[in-house]
Amino acid sequence: MTFDHDMLWRRCGHLGRLLLPVVDEEEWRRARRHERLGAWGIDIVEGERLIEVFATLAAHAVAVDTSVSAAELDVLPLSAVADAATGKCDFELLAGLPDTFADGRDELAVKVFRLYAYRGGQYSRRLFQLSSEVHRALGVLAERSRMPSPRCGHVFFRAAAMGLSSGQGNSTS
Repeated sequence: MTFDHDMLWRRCGHLGRLLLPVVDEEEWRRARRHERLGAWGIDIVEGERLIEVFATLAAHAVAVDTSVSAAELDVLPLSAVADAATGKCDFELLAGLPDTFADGRDELAVKVFRLYAYRGGQYSRRLFQLSSEVHRALGVLAERSRMPSPRCGHVFFRAAAMGLSSGQGNSTS
């Protein structure tokens, strides 16, 4: 099997960017997330971008660990991604990333994540808080699903049904 890390990263990035808009189908969820971010002292725009990249990193880590290709990402269980978000160490999420990023926003977000991971202290606490937000968001999507073990394809399907499949859908815009 040829393993295209760049394509896998882009597909995981798409999943990460769709996560919050799909969760925010119930508008009150966005307000609650914003309240939590504010209470933690995290800027909402920065926090939501880091949630996106955290979800991307978690999905990417699980896909790499299980040798799932970009084409097979749809079958990756949401629970595995949620578990990776809260169960893997920061450096484990950063392993296996592409050498370069086609999207400058992704590159910047990964650099900020990396900086948070290496600085420690309050930044590590923030990453822990953001990981809980990723876990919470994936849990919401799993609960909404009629499938017993929803997969990443469920997020893509819901996003398409909401008109978000073209890659738009930043929850802060």
